[in-house]
This record gives sequence, structure tokens and C-alpha cells, in this order.
Amino acid sequence: MERPELGLQQLHAFAILAEELHFGRAAERLGIAQPPLSQQIRRLEVKVGHPLFTRGPGRVTLTPAGHELLPAARRALDEVAIGLDAARRTGNGETGRLRIGFSASLALTLLPGLLRGYRDRYPGVDMEIREMTTAPQVTALREHVIDIGLLREPPDEPGLATETILSEEFVAILPTAHPLAGQRIVSLKALADEPFVLLPRSAGPTVHDQILDVCRSAGFEPRLGQHAVEWQTVSALVEAGLGVSLAPASIRRIRLKGIAYRRIEPNTARTTVAMTWRRDDQNPLVSRFLAAARNLP
Repeated sequence: MERPELGLQQLHAFAILAEELHFGRAAERLGIAQPPLSQQIRRLEVKVGHPLFTRGPGRVTLTPAGHELLPAARRALDEVAIGLDAARRTGNGETGRLRIGFSASLALTLLPGLLRGYRDRYPGVDMEIREMTTAPQVTALREHVIDIGLLREPPDEPGLATETILSEEFVAILPTAHPLAGQRIVSLKALADEPFVLLPRSAGPTVHDQILDVCRSAGFEPRLGQHAVEWQTVSALVEAGLGVSLAPASIRRIRLKGIAYRRIEPNTARTTVAMTWRRDDQNPLVSRFLAAARNLP
């Protein structure tokens, strides 16, 4: 069946006239004069091939063809109205699907509040959350797998824009049985002979290099032991006695009985968390998320 070329104005005029059954009242509701209304109805009748109304002195009634067309006309008008509303809401960034990558340690700090605040503002948006380390997030952004990355120390990547949302210091992670665990502040030099449990450089090159630089600034090259992709696993390996580590201060929210978190001296390095997105991305969901994040207390 071929789709007929029917104007929405004609269907709207037909539906209003079918409700009023009076050309004068229908024209008034439509905000037009009677002659243009009559012309629209006649054009529609020509396309249908049959009269839609019987016209008599002071009396207008639907013909059988008009009765048959009316439910379909109303459905069509309703569907268009629903579609227009959905299009406007999507264009306004109020509906759709937003894909967000995040580093695991952010679940311990700003992620819950950030997502909750955005959800409160835009409940119609479906958020797809993916836990990923820094390097995979950058790749996912380049390949359009995610729309926004929440990551540590984003690299200077062509085509990506970044905005810092958190800055924090590093702390030492020690087994509770370690001799230095009883100190409030640990000298980095005292860790020179310890094996270090770190993220592999492939997971987060910048933060990995930062930790090495912190140790080097204290006068030693860290002895690399075990690797773990997530900070929670790093903490668990330290608890198991496989070494010590340096990590962002938010790691302290991981509660394990066998580990201690201690401030370090010197304490000059900081790690940053940033929102990262494709610079040319015109998706309104992205701009709405960025705005919501900036306005969080």
C-alpha cells in the first residue's frame, strides 16, 4: 500500500471539523477564516476520492468515509505530536542514551554524587556506565564507544577536550603489620627498599609515571613487584603482604582490615580527575552532563 501524501494541516482541520460539525466554530478554533477551512477539507476529499462530510443548511455530518478516516487521522496527529515532543526532548538533552566510562577509584569519591545529580535533573536519560581504566577510556572515546570519560590524568590527545573536576594528593598503602604503619606521616625514603604494587603503565600511563616520579624525587627508584589493574586490587595485594603502594587519597575509602593509609613526606605531587569528551561532539546529552557536573556543589 502506497503512503498517501496528506498534509498535517488538512488532517488537523478535518479532525477539528469532525468534533465541531460546524464550519464557523471549527474555523474559529483553528484561527482561520471559513473559506480556507473549506478549501483544506475539499483538498482532503479529493485525495480520499469521496466526500467526508455532508453539508446542509446549518447542519454538517460525517459521511461513512469520514467516520472511517477519523480514528486514523487522530492517531496520526497523536503520533506526530508524540514524535515532535520526543525529538524536542532529545534535542534538549532530556532523553536518549549517554555512555559514560569511569575509573574504578571514582566510585569512592565523586561518581555517586555526580550520577545522582545528573539523574535528578534528567530522569529520562538512560545512562550506560562502564568501568574502565584511563587508556581504554581514551580508546573508547576515539572509537565512539563512550561519550564521556571520567578518568585520571587524561593524556593530551588530539580531538579530545578535558576539564579537571578533582585534584587530590597521594597516600601510602601499607600492611597494618608494617613498622611504618604506626606513624601518622611516612617518609618516602623509608620505602626505598620495599617492593611496590602498582597499576601497569598500560592502564594509566600518566598516574603510573607520577608515582615513579614521586619516588625518584625522594631519591630512589621504586622496586616494582606485583601489578593490578584496579586500586581495590592493589590494596588487596598490599594487605596480602606483597608490597606497599602509593595511591590517590580517595583510596582510603576502601576499608580493608589489614591495610593502613598514611600521608607521605614530601607531599608535593597531586593526581587529577577530569571529564573528557570528543571536542567535536554535538550530542546535547554530553553538554547537559558537563553543565550538570559543573553545577554540583
